[in-house]
Amino acid sequence: MELVCVGLNHRTAPVEVRERFAITPGKLGASASELLVLEGVAEGVVLSTCNRTEFYLAGESAEELAISLLGKLGETDSEHWYKKHRLDAARHLCRVASGLDSMVLGETEIFGQVKDAYRAALEAGATSGVLNRLFQRAFGVGKKIRTDTNIQVGATSVAGSAVELAEKIFGKLKGCRVIVIGAGEMSRQTAQALVSRGASSVFVTNRSFDRAEELASEMGGRAVHFDEWQAVLAGVDVVISSTSAPHYVVQPFHIEAVRRVRKFRPLFLIDIAVPRDIDPLVGEIEEVYLYDIDTLEQLADEARKRREEQIVECEQMIEAELKKLNLPGT
Repeated sequence: MELVCVGLNHRTAPVEVRERFAITPGKLGASASELLVLEGVAEGVVLSTCNRTEFYLAGESAEELAISLLGKLGETDSEHWYKKHRLDAARHLCRVASGLDSMVLGETEIFGQVKDAYRAALEAGATSGVLNRLFQRAFGVGKKIRTDTNIQVGATSVAGSAVELAEKIFGKLKGCRVIVIGAGEMSRQTAQALVSRGASSVFVTNRSFDRAEELASEMGGRAVHFDEWQAVLAGVDVVISSTSAPHYVVQPFHIEAVRRVRKFRPLFLIDIAVPRDIDPLVGEIEEVYLYDIDTLEQLADEARKRREEQIVECEQMIEAELKKLNLPGT
């Protein structure tokens, strides 16, 4: 019996493609069961998060399984999908469960999402010997990597650095409120990273209100007209700004006007625009923490250098666990 993983993620497909194949947590078990009707499929698990949708299949022929699944999805010629066979598929799952394949390297949320996906398939009767052993091994190596390495220490992306700084300021981000000024890709990534760590309310404002609505919908938030964002400022904890304006969009008087209403609570501002959106003088206000793109990139770069050795160690641990697995067809 052979193993295959067919999927797409944040590296291979834009959000408008990923959302077409997103599967809600409550339907993961049923989706796994539906895989068993495909010719040659004996076992199946479906993993679906905001950053990926993946199908893990066990059956007679890895290549035929992949072709059959993509045919069912109507995506036989799509460049967005990857196909990983046998040992590569097992290695990929271990990397996913360990946070090595995530947008924010070393994130912990994905481990629980993989466990939930497997549990749903198991309860639906869609797994047996091959996938049961594979997923249990992936959980073991994921736990070992989180326990025995420092892969989670130091974010290696602008979005991750911003989240890390926010957690230092607020502690846990659960319940934090965010406003995104500008609706570009970097704004989306940073806001998404904050939401993945617990931020609850997200407001999005943009000169194009349609674009603001689009991003707000993706984040489960609310769009705000560009001439009304200042009214929202009094109630948020984090401001992410990334517009193409040639001048400062956020200035000291904007913050001063709401300080008393905010009861002087901490305010974290992330300026990822070039040229900058936020007047540097804003950072001199007592309870304000202001970081620009250069500072965040520098923090991410320093963390990347420290992380390189950790990644090598993690990959070695995965290879050692894969040898123990001794998968059929590998």
